[in-house]
Amino acid sequence: MKKIEAIIKPSKLSNVKESLHEIGLSGMTVSDVKGFGRQRGQDQGLNNSPDYDDEFRVKIKIELIIEDKLIDNALEAIKNAAYSGKIGDGKIFVYNIEQVIRIRTGEKGSDAV
Repeated sequence: MKKIEAIIKPSKLSNVKESLHEIGLSGMTVSDVKGFGRQRGQDQGLNNSPDYDDEFRVKIKIELIIEDKLIDNALEAIKNAAYSGKIGDGKIFVYNIEQVIRIRTGEKGSDAV
């Protein structure tokens, strides 16, 4: 199994969620996060107010655990749905998952997802 973490623009969350639903994935965790990458938080004119000096950009983090056979479709769905072609579209990270256990039932592995 794999864990996908995707850091995306907040405005793309609905697109990504719908794209994942279209390929049969529905369970995910979504968090509000802040950060910056290569641009070091520079927004290139988005917030030119002298009152605005927060170098961290507001983003959304999506986390989902999926079976290995679904990874390529899930990555493509996220990538296409989150794409704007502009700086700050985000990143996708993929991790190996050793084990998953559903607390309520004790199910393990794919059955727990």
